[in-house]
Amino acid sequence: MSAREASLSLPWLDRRGEFSMLKAVVFAGILLPGLWLILRAISGNLGPRAMIEINHQAGLWTVRFLLLTLAVTPLRFIWRWPELVFLRRMLGVSVFAYAAIHLVAYTGDLVWDVPKVVSEIFARPYLTIGFAAFIMLIPLAATSTNGMMRRMGGLQWRALHKLIYPIAALASVHFFLQSKLGVTEPIVIAALAIWLGAWRVLAARIGEQRAGSFAVTIALAALIVVATAFGEALYYYLKIGVPFSRILPTNFAWKSGIRPAWIVLGIALVVIAVAYGRSVLDARKPRGRRAQAGVAAKPSSSPAQRQGKAA
Repeated sequence: MSAREASLSLPWLDRRGEFSMLKAVVFAGILLPGLWLILRAISGNLGPRAMIEINHQAGLWTVRFLLLTLAVTPLRFIWRWPELVFLRRMLGVSVFAYAAIHLVAYTGDLVWDVPKVVSEIFARPYLTIGFAAFIMLIPLAATSTNGMMRRMGGLQWRALHKLIYPIAALASVHFFLQSKLGVTEPIVIAALAIWLGAWRVLAARIGEQRAGSFAVTIALAALIVVATAFGEALYYYLKIGVPFSRILPTNFAWKSGIRPAWIVLGIALVVIAVAYGRSVLDARKPRGRRAQAGVAAKPSSSPAQRQGKAA
């Protein structure tokens, strides 16, 4: 087996067929939610409706991994970490895998009555939206190999994989509509999806390097945090008529619980802190190594790096 073939078959190997700690850690992180569900199932700790619990947890991780997949490109430039591009395929395939578990578990909860599942999907708008997102994921998963990229050609492959953007939008809406007990995480998911979309729009106008600069990152993060607070207030105003003057002040009161804007702010601070830390470390490198890192950050014509430019 060649080094390239080995890197495709073993997710913890890099494109040279060597062990990658980064890929190994991310691969373990992808597996952990599924393994935790298996352990809970073995111990009988999934509750009275085991399938619906698996359905909810798999759906939750589908959305989370989808956002992580979309975050790869922005973080490559914000953190000046070009190697992140090699995580995209692994994360993208995990999105499809957890989405498939999500759908299978829903079918299992309906005692494998496929006609009933179909009727429910078409009768309930949030299920229709979620199923549409899943159908759009299928061609992305099927064309995630280097072989398919070569057969399709770079332009067609990149055009197809732009489906990730409407998929993210549909998944966010599906997640929001199906949430019944609370909307904190759906609002956070929607805010992060908007942040990632806004970054791409900005990068298309001013360039990825400038969009990934420290100043732009702070400004965009601040804007998204404020928008999240107003978005939560708007939701409660439209849903149950609570005025803005009652919801917005809760973002400054600890006793009101953890607000969506706080979570987005926490994520933003982590992104900014890592960017600052990497900039400090990069400044301490010898000039020659910084030049080599700059060359490494430039896109090449390899299939894996062409994949990185696609999203």
